[in-house]
Amino acid sequence: MNTPSGWLAIGALSERTGCQGRPIPFYEQEGLLPAPPRSPGGYRLYSKDHLKRLTFIRRARALGFSIDEVRKLLTLADERKRPCAEVRAVAGAHLEDVRAKIADRRAMERVLRATVAGCADGRRADCPLIEALYREAPNQAFQLPDSPDRRRKRVLAVPPR
Repeated sequence: MNTPSGWLAIGALSERTGCQGRPIPFYEQEGLLPAPPRSPGGYRLYSKDHLKRLTFIRRARALGFSIDEVRKLLTLADERKRPCAEVRAVAGAHLEDVRAKIADRRAMERVLRATVAGCADGRRADCPLIEALYREAPNQAFQLPDSPDRRRKRVLAVPPR
């Protein structure tokens, strides 16, 4: 669609940011992206500021920041007088969460590796993986207990063979 000079239609904005069309109105609804003006025909017209902001949102989301964390980062970015320490605090908390998730995945990998190895050649009549998924005992299945530092942690144990 032809747009006035300097304006982008949603398709062009989507193409330039790698963001498919549906999240763009969602980000507008969430207040992360300001609602754009409309053409006389009712089409949304995005500016270079929209492009820059959507790029920021997409990069933050690609790094795993939640919508609320993105909102906080955008607020800090909009208030340029705020010290970088506040941005660092948001990013530091997110980094801790990412590290916890990595540890969770490694623990899951160990449990799955041991369970798959327990299947040996796959000719057993009973399946250790199926049996492990049925178990309710806390030491034989994974659970998400509360921890003092309020981060999610999974406690995983290798199911018996």
